[in-house]
Amino acid sequence: MRILVTGGAGFIGSHLIDRLMEQGHEVICLDNFYTGHKRNILKWLDKPYFELIRHDITEPIRLEVDQIYHLACPASPVHYQFNPIKTVKTNVMGTMNMLGLAKRVKARFLLASTSEVYGDPEEHPQTEEYRGNVNTIGIRSCYDEGKRIAETLSFDYHRENNVEIRVARIFNTYGPRMLENDGRVVSNFIVQSLRGIPLTVYGTGSQTRSFCYVSDLVEGLMRLMNGDRTGPINLGNPDEYTILQLAQKIQQMVNPNVEIKYEPLPQDDPRKRQPDITKAKTWLGWQPTIPLEAGLKLTIEDFRARIENSEASTIG
Repeated sequence: MRILVTGGAGFIGSHLIDRLMEQGHEVICLDNFYTGHKRNILKWLDKPYFELIRHDITEPIRLEVDQIYHLACPASPVHYQFNPIKTVKTNVMGTMNMLGLAKRVKARFLLASTSEVYGDPEEHPQTEEYRGNVNTIGIRSCYDEGKRIAETLSFDYHRENNVEIRVARIFNTYGPRMLENDGRVVSNFIVQSLRGIPLTVYGTGSQTRSFCYVSDLVEGLMRLMNGDRTGPINLGNPDEYTILQLAQKIQQMVNPNVEIKYEPLPQDDPRKRQPDITKAKTWLGWQPTIPLEAGLKLTIEDFRARIENSEASTIG
């Protein structure tokens, strides 16, 4: 098949492209390199079935494809809050452009939505039926509300124009190729501990998250795309950890001497986040297989190599 991946040079997109290329598909990677990086797709650049297009999806584009994995959007608070209007445009105009393309060429369209559509949830764990508790005017709403309208657009194109859609609600995902400066809790703790800086925990660290290793997530996305369910469907790891537990785990794995320091909780930071993955298990036969410790080990090795390389090149 000929498959388009928007945001394909990003963290999740590049791991997805690895799988699609290994399966022998023809892959087009679309990225404006706002948070994506060419190093993530370097090994495919000279391959005949791979094409890289530098493009911003807020502008229309004409392509011939069979499937569209729509992952393009800055996904960490640091990056989506840096230019919130651009984040909204990416989620609204970008999604509309990709749905328009899917409609024209009769491609199947998968939206990478997010657990952020649930906001600071009052239901725990979160099922797909839960409608969320989102602040529409807060500093996170460019992303939270942007993804909610992206879901709305997807279902409207599906109902009105018979576009084949799939909607994945992605929970916290981690692994190699995460950006060092993305402000997410896993990358923050790993970078801080590798550099011997105190680990920053917000609030008391009692807020919870569920961490899914990237290869598990990619498997879930591909099963959803190639299955017969529209969704929305939660994709994430139901094992729940407090932020403090995660900090202590990474501290022990990397640098037991580094301290933990506490800072005030940011606005609208969700207190609990845990997916109910009953539908993913039932409909897709999917559940995560990589335990947190094993996934963290691979992620720490990747970060260590990148930090050592950047420090060596700085000294050089």
